[in-house]
Amino acid sequence: MHEHALKKLSPGELDSAVEKAVLYRALNQPEEAESICQDVLAVDAKHQNALRVLGLAVTDRFDEVAVGLFEEAMGAFGKLENEYDRVYHEGVAWERLGKAHLRRGEGHGALTAIEHALEHYEKAEKIAPPNNPDPILRFNRCVRLLQSHRVLHEAFDAPHSRVPNLGD
Repeated sequence: MHEHALKKLSPGELDSAVEKAVLYRALNQPEEAESICQDVLAVDAKHQNALRVLGLAVTDRFDEVAVGLFEEAMGAFGKLENEYDRVYHEGVAWERLGKAHLRRGEGHGALTAIEHALEHYEKAEKIAPPNNPDPILRFNRCVRLLQSHRVLHEAFDAPHSRVPNLGD
């Protein structure tokens, strides 16, 4: 077996690389986007766009039954320096976790995650830049999920824990 070492990007290539990661996400190829973001972060561990895209790419894989994806996404978002970006994107992670639980028919896990998302979006709304509707739009989507899915109604009516179920 050959030994291969990773090659390092130059600082001038980082933004272009992140643009490619965004493209791979749009093409529904999150693992390629993750790899690119890891290359960028190997050069600049605080590159905000790479952290943001990495976290989102990881959330794209929440339907996979893979341990640690939620924690990985939250770890990337937790390094975002802007409080609004951090809180908003953590809300996105919670929302996507809730939707993944919902698709698996896991009402209690979905409800808990969506409740956490709602809390994040409410906090993000208070600190959002002017004329930024994103937290309100995401909040309303979560409310519509709660209103429209029977499994969530059943979970809401039953006792449930505020502690999320992140998988085995």
